[in-house]
Amino acid sequence: MTVREQTERFEELILCPEACFAREARRAVKEEPCPFRTEFQRDRDRILHSSAFRRLKRKTQVFLSPVGDHYRTRLTHTLEVSQIARTMARALRLNEDLTEAIALGHDLGHSPFGHAGEKALDEICPHGYQHYVQSVRVVNYIEKNGKGLNLTHQVKNGIICHTNRIAETLEGNLVRLADRIAYINHDIDDAIRGGILKESDLPAECTEILGHSKSARITAMISSVIAHGTESMDMMPEVRQAHDKLHDFLYANVYSDSAAKAEDSKAKMLVKQLYRYFREHLSELPPEYTEIANRFTPDRAVCDYIAGMSDDYAIHIYETLFVPRSWDIR
Repeated sequence: MTVREQTERFEELILCPEACFAREARRAVKEEPCPFRTEFQRDRDRILHSSAFRRLKRKTQVFLSPVGDHYRTRLTHTLEVSQIARTMARALRLNEDLTEAIALGHDLGHSPFGHAGEKALDEICPHGYQHYVQSVRVVNYIEKNGKGLNLTHQVKNGIICHTNRIAETLEGNLVRLADRIAYINHDIDDAIRGGILKESDLPAECTEILGHSKSARITAMISSVIAHGTESMDMMPEVRQAHDKLHDFLYANVYSDSAAKAEDSKAKMLVKQLYRYFREHLSELPPEYTEIANRFTPDRAVCDYIAGMSDDYAIHIYETLFVPRSWDIR
């Protein structure tokens, strides 16, 4: 038996019957099996080595280009989602490799400037824009100069369902919960660090159930998912109710109207200005996006190009195109 075959055999011994087994993985284009890695392990590695994954380090989570080393970026958020999801998958005897691959790929399609950039692209692109749909476009049509990563169906389904859909696998549904657990608790942590919230501002009815620190709340939510089991992936009712109230509190006090969002209107203006420019100057798109314009539509190519930009790169392109520079006559 190869190392991969031994791993697949090991899965049959330790995973729960409802888990998604590596032997069930399927790709649109069949490939020769790897002697060492299962199909889900291969997907994880392809995502980890992709250009889109590296760009997440310079994409906004909540705070737009914050000054300071300790605020989350889209990359650190992704790694935190992966850790939380893997902890729960292991405890529930689900497929940890599939869970990790979905978690690492779930935000590959996020635009620059977080949800402000997402809203801007959704408003200006005729096709609309949702980051979870874009994440699948990235792995299907953009990575590897348009060849895509040929990920398994199960990983792509988990990615596209991570925000508000029911996935085909329990592992996909677990990542959706892990994403919520991660961003609610880590966005609170960043908001407290940024002086927008104090721990005492959090609703008492939530902290009494979930805990009075970031670690306590994460542990409470993870424990609740594990206790709820795999029959229907969720938190226990009392914890779910506290989670939802905390989520609503964040939307009212951090995501919608706070100092963290003060620059959002500028970010949306910048994204829309770039979109209009490249829609009128398609010849200035990189060659791989010209091919996307021919394969799909010009609007899709422009949207794909801007969505892939990091915050810093989008600002740099904007300054190059629209901000006058001094004329050096020396």
